[in-house]
Amino acid sequence: MLVVNNIEVIYSSVILVLRGISFKVEDGQAVALMGPNGAGKSTTLKSISGLLRSENGDITRGSISWEDTRIDQYSAEQIVRAGISQVIEARPLFRHLTVEENLRVGGMVYKAGREIKHDIEKMYGYFPRLRDMRNRTSGYLSGGEQQMLVIGRALMAHPKLLMLDEPSLGLAPLLVEEIFSIVHQIRQQERLSVLLVEQNAKAALDLVDYGYVMENGRIVLDGSAEQLKSNEDIKEFYLGLSQLGERKSYREVKRYKRRKRWLG
Repeated sequence: MLVVNNIEVIYSSVILVLRGISFKVEDGQAVALMGPNGAGKSTTLKSISGLLRSENGDITRGSISWEDTRIDQYSAEQIVRAGISQVIEARPLFRHLTVEENLRVGGMVYKAGREIKHDIEKMYGYFPRLRDMRNRTSGYLSGGEQQMLVIGRALMAHPKLLMLDEPSLGLAPLLVEEIFSIVHQIRQQERLSVLLVEQNAKAALDLVDYGYVMENGRIVLDGSAEQLKSNEDIKEFYLGLSQLGERKSYREVKRYKRRKRWLG
């Protein structure tokens, strides 16, 4: 469905952020982009969703194709209508609107809003908490409730590909587990493709079929979820496990000089 081919991204005509990124997402597949802060993961999603230009960024090389059509010059609105929705990091909402009003905004993209009533009920089925607070002002929701709402709002557009940017950010582990479980359920029932940017490697690899590791604007490692889980570097630097299976403390990992064998 989605093919990202050797793209290069520059901000403000000066700052090179992505350096020849290539990957694909198949129909019904879930794919993770993992890596440290500043690796270029969020920029990759914005390149696909058309939001890059709003931040003075440009794709200066390569191409992005969706269902055999190039979309790298499409507007964000055209890309949403083509079937790609992005859930942006930090859970941006129309905070003065209620939960249900936020969902209605998301539903206006699909069939000019004619399916809104039916689709809202479906979202309440996936996220029962939202039904209980349908008339509450969204700005007063907890972090986990806001995350459920922004995912639900994105799904109201009936996307074929849902892109999630750091959905676990700032959430308690139990909430992360609940949200990822719901995403898995939605993926199975809707036959939805998912592109996930996530620093919580364990949660990501439990959800996806395939993963790519990014560093400094490049993809340095890729493989199936099972292959990445068994990779010693992934265990050490992303799962916090040494070769002996012992969990390292954050202080020890910070002192440790990272091996650069991926870039070699």
